[in-house]
Amino acid sequence: MCGRFSLAVNESKIQKELPFVDTGNQLRKSYNVAPTQHAYVITNMQADRLQYLTWGLVPFWSKEGKNTGRLINARSEGIESKPSFRIPIRKRRCVVLADSFYEWRRAGDKKIPYRILPKDNSLLYMAGIWDIWDKEGYPVKSFSIITTQPNEEVSFLHDRMPVLLSNQEECEQWLDDIPLEDVFALMRPAPNHSLKVYRVPQEVNNVRNNGPELHEEIPESLDLFSQR
Repeated sequence: MCGRFSLAVNESKIQKELPFVDTGNQLRKSYNVAPTQHAYVITNMQADRLQYLTWGLVPFWSKEGKNTGRLINARSEGIESKPSFRIPIRKRRCVVLADSFYEWRRAGDKKIPYRILPKDNSLLYMAGIWDIWDKEGYPVKSFSIITTQPNEEVSFLHDRMPVLLSNQEECEQWLDDIPLEDVFALMRPAPNHSLKVYRVPQEVNNVRNNGPELHEEIPESLDLFSQR
């Protein structure tokens, strides 16, 4: 699952890693992107620029067009046959940009948050799907993040993780008009030992908190990975 993420970088970082993308000059930073909020994605329809879409897919056939937050994630397994996802996975794919995502470990009645990001501090390219719902002639665009089995670093926190595209080449392939079997080949867990995970402040649990302090590392007395 992916229930919260962040993108708090400047335009130059995105342009350096994805030179084919026009970022504009007023990038909104967020340390705590939550379901039903807007986030930056690159769609296959306009692969040369960022778009600001709503997180939580609203299928084109929805009667009321409400974003309840139920479709923030789409499981990769069986995605090709799910009513809400079967057309988007074939025709409307997107790359969701992030610098990290959050996951939680349960300790009794507490939920302890962790930040997960690439070891080399590069961007995260999360594979997604998007759709358009027509609101009286106004197109409402929304997206879901595709999830898969966790890699080694994430497995102690959750049994799902976002599908992460490895580089610019995979992003371009994901956005291209490719056969469904090639799409499936890209929907895999991130390689083991490619991510770093560390504990962050409890304040991230509240969506109203949104500042750089949410990325602060909280030291732990035990190395959790050494216990597995």
